[in-house]
Amino acid sequence: MDSAEATPAVAARVVPARRVVPAMIRDAHAALVDAGRWSDGEVVRLGLGVARPYLVTNPTHVQQVLQERAANYPRGDDTALWRSVRRLVGDGILAEGDSWAASRRVLAPLFRPARITAMVAPMADAVAEAVAELDGPAAAATPVDIGAELSRIVCAAIMRAFFADRISVAEAMRITDAQETIVTSMAPRILAPFVPWWVRMPGDRRFHAAVRSIDDILLPVLRRARQHPCDGDDVLSVLVRARTPDGAPLSDQRMRDDLVSMMAVTTETSQTVLTWLFPVLANNPEVAARLLDEIDQVVGTGPVRAEQLPELRYTRMVMDELIRLYPAGWIVPRRAAADDVLGGVRIERGATMLVSPYATGRMPLFWGPRAEVFDPDRFAPGRAAAEGRHRNAHYPFGLGMHRCLGEHLFHLEAALIVATLLSRFSFTPTDPTIPGTRVAASLRPSRPVLLRLSRRQRTQEVV
Repeated sequence: MDSAEATPAVAARVVPARRVVPAMIRDAHAALVDAGRWSDGEVVRLGLGVARPYLVTNPTHVQQVLQERAANYPRGDDTALWRSVRRLVGDGILAEGDSWAASRRVLAPLFRPARITAMVAPMADAVAEAVAELDGPAAAATPVDIGAELSRIVCAAIMRAFFADRISVAEAMRITDAQETIVTSMAPRILAPFVPWWVRMPGDRRFHAAVRSIDDILLPVLRRARQHPCDGDDVLSVLVRARTPDGAPLSDQRMRDDLVSMMAVTTETSQTVLTWLFPVLANNPEVAARLLDEIDQVVGTGPVRAEQLPELRYTRMVMDELIRLYPAGWIVPRRAAADDVLGGVRIERGATMLVSPYATGRMPLFWGPRAEVFDPDRFAPGRAAAEGRHRNAHYPFGLGMHRCLGEHLFHLEAALIVATLLSRFSFTPTDPTIPGTRVAASLRPSRPVLLRLSRRQRTQEVV
């Protein structure tokens, strides 16, 4: 119960179907922001016909659902998103209960800040080599799909640092292509969460084919790792050495589930969030100039080094602002395990709760009247306290025990990639507008982001 709930709990207001349904059809992401604004941050129900989920946008209520009362709000296999996720990753780090706890014990040490920092050097080498492959398209003035190129660059870095090159970049690219198919094919089920899983929907065939293609790549890699164990600290070596509480090796299925989860955790956020950076910078030249000036001063013309990353302070602010407006995990469904009261509103057992970092991150109530303006100075030291901003108004990696393991990795990897790319190339988007969003399991641009690149001259602007 809320500590201040001396007054009786009430039923939630309902955002009427005539308001929310047309908005969801036009733009599901903007519809959540609109509903949050309409409710003034209260817990409300969305009038979506058969399904009437609760929308939670207030950081105080978000903290209660994801952290303080997390036991009462599990992920729930009966929510559309988690049903699909479980069919991809099974029982592992993205599960609940004992399975989640066991996987987290095995995998969490891989994400300790000291270990991630120690991996910067090999990641920097891999990123530099991958970025250098853009010299050809730059010289030919051939537009590149920066989303696809980022996927390649991220895979190069992650395969070397986390998988000791046991998975080739070509194989990793096939896996990320399959992941792209999976997260986009889930859209119909996300938009129609009341449809039972046994009812076929558009995208189901592509989803299952993509899962099979991932298994076709990873299962032989797992078998080779079992046959040739080593004492390394890459993901596969750690999984091969891991033991269950009774001392038995992990099963093939458990290793497979954790490996698929790790592939997603280490690649998904960076390659999707950074795609938005280039059209955003093109539309914010003052931010672009300041970012480039910092990279020039800190990095210069040489390769990015580990000790330089902490000096890229404005770059970190740009990344925080980018992921505020374009969080990969744009929606976080939960299921109420028992009756509760949230923000004075009665929540019945079994209710679906929708927590949305995307909606919270764009609401003027929590971010001021210019909430949808790209302003990295929001994350300047002391700014949040001066504005009285709730500490959990920004939660792109979640909160509580299920907070994403890859948060520190994202910030190092993103700074490394951005500094390497922008120290080497100038860019011009073929379409200068910032793309809209499309419904998928994680946030995606509505169209490919195409860039023309050219080798940078130090006197040139970024855009």
